[in-house]
Amino acid sequence: MNTDELLLEYQAYLMLEKRLSANTIEAYMRDVRAFRDHVAEECGVFDPTVITYKEIEDFIADLSRTGAGSRSVARTISGIKSFFGWLYLYDKIENLPTELVESPKIGRKIPDCLTENEVERMFAAIDLSLEEGHRNRAMLEVMYSCGLRVSEVVSLRITDLFFDDGYLRVIGKGDKERLVPVSDELIKQVAIYRQIRASIHVESRYADYLFLSRRGRPLSRVMVFNIVKRTAADAGITKTVSPHTLRHTFATQLVKGGADIRLVQQMLGHSSIMTTEIYTHLDIRHKQETLEQFHPLGQKTHI
Repeated sequence: MNTDELLLEYQAYLMLEKRLSANTIEAYMRDVRAFRDHVAEECGVFDPTVITYKEIEDFIADLSRTGAGSRSVARTISGIKSFFGWLYLYDKIENLPTELVESPKIGRKIPDCLTENEVERMFAAIDLSLEEGHRNRAMLEVMYSCGLRVSEVVSLRITDLFFDDGYLRVIGKGDKERLVPVSDELIKQVAIYRQIRASIHVESRYADYLFLSRRGRPLSRVMVFNIVKRTAADAGITKTVSPHTLRHTFATQLVKGGADIRLVQQMLGHSSIMTTEIYTHLDIRHKQETLEQFHPLGQKTHI
């Protein structure tokens, strides 16, 4: 079994059939190659047909010994399971060696989010006299009021805007499409920006991209990260703020406001409700804090 050809087949499967993002494919391939190199070093050859549970457990133990955290180990295990699952599905191996492999327990990290006041301070900190000011204002509004990922923001197109019908179309992970309702404020800010955008010289291949640089090209993920980080600093916010912080804030405020968790899942583009449920934990914490602050029984617990 030619390993290089096998990995190319697997990569094509992830790309064409699973339709995973380039970053996810790269991570999966990196994990499989690391496992291959480990087995080849230990056994002299890497042959998936004879790999057993023991080789995988040895590799995981080595990862832990080198200081890899539980989240990193869990991600690596997921990559290896995906690879052997593909081999088994296409009859390239007879047994599934990953069947008994368990991922380490990972504590759910409560995401950072902003208060409404902090969001308003960020908006107020944007210098609208600058050429890119209204672009940044509209872009932050999209992230905050629609909960888009940074990759979704940079790929957002004018033809994705259906403001007359009150929504925008988002192409998310795995090219999955979802429709997200928009606010009047978002429509207003995008309209102002588009008037300014009309004066930018844009190559025909970039004409449909909404958010552009001064040179008329789509913004990169790094540029968006830097814009958000700089705006937060200008607003005097000391928290670590990223585009994902605005996405978390969007979801948190929806749940706190009583939104149905299934609707929040759809708007965020989460494939599993489990991912969205972390915001219910945030809401429970908020309710506990409210009880302790305002209810006599809650106050008595601190006397």
